This record gives sequence, C-alpha cells and structure tokens, in this order.
Amino acid sequence: MNLWTLLLQGWLIVAGVMLALWLVQRKTNDAGIVDVGWAANLGVLAIYFALVADGWAVRRVLMATLVSIWAFRLAGYLFFNRVLGKPEDGRYQELRRNRPQGVQTFFFFFFQAQGLLDVILSIPFAIIALDRTASISPWEWIGVAVWLISVAGETLADRQLARFRADPANRGRTCRIGLWRYSRHPNYFFEWLHWWTYVLMACGSPLFSLTFLPPIIMLFLIVKVTGIPPTEAQALRSRGDDYRAYQRTTSPFIPWFPRKDAS
Repeated sequence: MNLWTLLLQGWLIVAGVMLALWLVQRKTNDAGIVDVGWAANLGVLAIYFALVADGWAVRRVLMATLVSIWAFRLAGYLFFNRVLGKPEDGRYQELRRNRPQGVQTFFFFFFQAQGLLDVILSIPFAIIALDRTASISPWEWIGVAVWLISVAGETLADRQLARFRADPANRGRTCRIGLWRYSRHPNYFFEWLHWWTYVLMACGSPLFSLTFLPPIIMLFLIVKVTGIPPTEAQALRSRGDDYRAYQRTTSPFIPWFPRKDAS
C-alpha cells in the first residue's frame, strides 16, 4: 500500500463522518460539533493507518497511541465544554447572521473542508505508519518528549480556562491565571507545538519533507484564519475594554512574560 492510497481511504472515512455531523448540525442548529469531529477524525485516521499500513508494528502502535490520546482528549474537551448544553459558539452564530440565505449549503462545504484538512494533517501519520525501519531512533524519542510537553501544556491551559469560566464571579472578565498570564492563547500554542511530534518521528522516512505541512498549515490557520482572529473578535465583543487591556499586556501566541500596560 502506498501513501496516496492510504490517504484516499482516509478521506472517504472522514467525508462520511462529516456528512453525518452536518446532518446532526441541521437538527440541532449548532455547528460547534464540527470542531469535535475535526479533532476526533485525526484519532480515527491514525488508528486506521496503524491497522492497515505495513510499516513496523511498534512504530504504528506508538503513533496511533500518541495521536488518539491527543485527538480524543481534545474532542472530549470540546464536546463537554463547548457543545453539550452550551449555546452555539459565537463564531458560528456570526456566520449564520452573515449568511441568512444558503447557510446550510455553506456549512455542508465547511464541514467537508474540515474533513479534507484532517486528511492533509494526517499525512505524517501515514508516513510513519508506512515506515518499515525496525527500531526507534533518537529523533522519535525527542518527538515523544515534545508530545508529552505539548499535551500537558494544552490540557493544563484548557483546565485553567474551564475552572475560570465555571466561577460566576468571572463572567465578563478575561482569564489571566496560570498559562493565560503568559499567552492569550496557550491552548493554541501547545496544539501547534504538538504537530512537531510527528515531524520528529518521521525523520529519515521517505517523503519526510511532507511532514512539515501540518505545523505550517496549523500556524497559518491559528494565527491568521480560524484560530486567533475570530476568537479575539468574539472576546472583544463580549469583554470589551477588559480584553483590550489584556491584548496590550499579553503575548498573542508564544508564552512570554507580560508587559506593563502603558495606557
């Protein structure tokens, strides 16, 4: 089996999943389920590649374990903290307001685009699963260390934010505790850092250069498109001057020491 056959099979799987989630969205009027599906699909793809590819079994199991723990933890967090019993995410409410006609057609293609993105991001998983080298290299152990740091950081950031939001006294205020004191988006930073795990694990594999696509794509999406810009726009609408002060003092992405507010 070659890389492109594996990716085509993966695309058929996630296209079906995203179709099902789009139908759920039609019934619930909550497009936030797409984020849950996006995360879970990556775990599904990693497990599928590990099952059907012909690389060294130990490496396949290691890759699938790391990806699925990260993906299903994130999917669970998003489902229980952003979807179940919650109003639709403000980003998707804004999309509905801006597209009163044809919004369901838009969401259909949006859900499928997220599935296609999953397939592109899964390229390193497939490359690792096809690698027949029967030993774990030092680069792969470094990759495991990066995974441990990034997953621990993202989990901690998510828990700190959830704990802050759970306190009614914090309504309308910006979280500045823990990692959120050093970055406005520590969860995004550690999510991006996580993708370097698979670059390191694929060192020396055929088509290794393709493994740089996910961290590059994720950095662009987080910083310029679907991550920080809409999240901060929603924060400014809901928290106003408090969030503007936070923007003036806190690093937008990479954790760093806060600045003094000169205003």
